[in-house]
Amino acid sequence: MATILITGGTGLVGTALTRALVQQGHEAIILSRTARSSGQKGIRYAVWDVAAGTIDPAALAAADAVVHLAGAGVADARWSEARKQEIVRSRVDSGTLLAKALRELPNKVRTVVSASAIGWYGPDPVIPNPKPFVETDPAATATFLGRTCAAWEAAIRPVEELGKRLVFARIGIVLSRAGGAYAEFRKPMRFGVAPVMGNGRQIVSWIHIDDLVRFFVAAVENRNYTGTYNLVAPTPVSNRKLITTIAKAKGGFHLTAPAPAFVLKVLLGEMSVEVLKSTTVSSRKLQDQGFGFHYPDIIAAAKNLERKKKV
Repeated sequence: MATILITGGTGLVGTALTRALVQQGHEAIILSRTARSSGQKGIRYAVWDVAAGTIDPAALAAADAVVHLAGAGVADARWSEARKQEIVRSRVDSGTLLAKALRELPNKVRTVVSASAIGWYGPDPVIPNPKPFVETDPAATATFLGRTCAAWEAAIRPVEELGKRLVFARIGIVLSRAGGAYAEFRKPMRFGVAPVMGNGRQIVSWIHIDDLVRFFVAAVENRNYTGTYNLVAPTPVSNRKLITTIAKAKGGFHLTAPAPAFVLKVLLGEMSVEVLKSTTVSSRKLQDQGFGFHYPDIIAAAKNLERKKKV
């Protein structure tokens, strides 16, 4: 079994991935700003300091693969200029440090799997969009997230020159009971309200966290995975369909109520653009690779998530 070095290992995706890797018999080393003990078999922590440009050389030397998930949460705070800089810097500087360390420090890493996001793509030109975005489409550099994703990927791409197998996962809206978008969608439902964003027609390209984690494990273990993949379920849905499906799976009475675009703009500022944006993304390349989704449609995904405990 392999030793996997993980950045962002304590986040929503990183926590689930670490658990899955250990269950598969791998060892996980989580890079953290402070030294600590995990208290769990198969998991240990190592120190890195992105601002100082340092990383534990012993941890890097022990790793067979790196999974790069580090980055400040895009939706965790209102997009002030300072917050936008942190969103970009946390991704670019950490990727730059990894690439530099892999070039300068002794290591046996053969594979680097890096997160990215479907923010790479711009909005759908029309709704519905008969031509979903694919991996070869250019970055939407006219948008903040498009520029961010382009810089994010560019920072880690030099590892290819070192002979490492590089895989990018452009991740859609992750649905998980442990946090993120799904948890936010559910909050008003506790009070019987199922809020639809804007007119609700915008397409949401989503993925169940279990399928996302399965991809990361497969990308680490299977050398046939290389290049860029869109990590979205095969059936994107409208925001209205997403919200009403979650409400139905949750059970109880819910009044579907619109959250007008102008209200979202006041509450969220610039971030409202992403909430209201329609982005139809294809996962055909991933399916052609042989990856099978356990949750290809939103009904099955929502039912499964509602059966899960908040873990």
